[in-house]
Amino acid sequence: MLPTGQFRLETKDSEVVMPATGYAHGQMASKLNMPKAYYDRMLRHCPGLLAQNVNHWLAQSEDTSLIRSLRGQMRAVLSDRYRIVDHNDILAIVLPELAEMGDGMKIASCQVTESKMYIKVINTNLEAAISVGDPVQAGFILSNSEIGNGSVSVEPFLYRLICTNGMILKDHRQRKNHVGRVTENHDLYAIDTLAAIDNTFKLKLRDLVRNAISITTFREAVEDLQVAKTAIIAGNPVKAVEVTAKAIGLNESESGLVLSNLIRSGDLSKFGMLNAVTRSAEDVESYDRATEIERLGSSVLYLPTSTWREVATAN
Repeated sequence: MLPTGQFRLETKDSEVVMPATGYAHGQMASKLNMPKAYYDRMLRHCPGLLAQNVNHWLAQSEDTSLIRSLRGQMRAVLSDRYRIVDHNDILAIVLPELAEMGDGMKIASCQVTESKMYIKVINTNLEAAISVGDPVQAGFILSNSEIGNGSVSVEPFLYRLICTNGMILKDHRQRKNHVGRVTENHDLYAIDTLAAIDNTFKLKLRDLVRNAISITTFREAVEDLQVAKTAIIAGNPVKAVEVTAKAIGLNESESGLVLSNLIRSGDLSKFGMLNAVTRSAEDVESYDRATEIERLGSSVLYLPTSTWREVATAN
């Protein structure tokens, strides 16, 4: 590391100096067991001191790391066991599978953020009504990180047509970790062996996509949503939102959005509360956080009985 806070990376043939993203700095801090707050303080106010610390502890370490960069910027510091699965690799598997699954498959939303790629897919042929005039469709959300921020993940997704809200069923997640080939394995295994390992990974991912939309999971979720409509909020709606926000991890701003949505809907039930949460995702600037809030909608649906009782009777 240089006193400027940049990193000098050397290869067999060249040397390059590049800045690092905040995420990569965080991974470096974790790798060296340095407190993140102190690392950030040195980076902001005394990068020379940070460079001394980083270089000292790197020299003491025998670990080998995988460095990922893009457009001249270091964006990840990963284990050498990290399996590189780029977004393009995911799309090359997923898009043909969606085509094979038929005309009912629709990409409702997609985004690439600094840390992840998301694809939200709806099966327009798989639909059920929560109540008269309130249909939902089944789908799934696939996410992938190229920089170590999570596994390749496929989660069931419910799409409410009358307000285009989405709820991710987080407890039904299927994942494939970015773990496998070690860099040195090129010296241990034949090329065809490594190709077979990679092909197995791709086949497992293909199967995750094929099984992402379970009719059983969809029907069970619809039934749970129908029951949620009968769970009434009998106390103070403001206090109910406060208790809910604390239980599922919303900040003050997000809590305010939920309260506005709940009051606007006029639905003082568990169903109304979870939809107020997922509707709030549309007003959050960060796509990563918006997706997490859609996941928190299912946290409301499956709150422990004692916690929901506290929400429903809060005054």
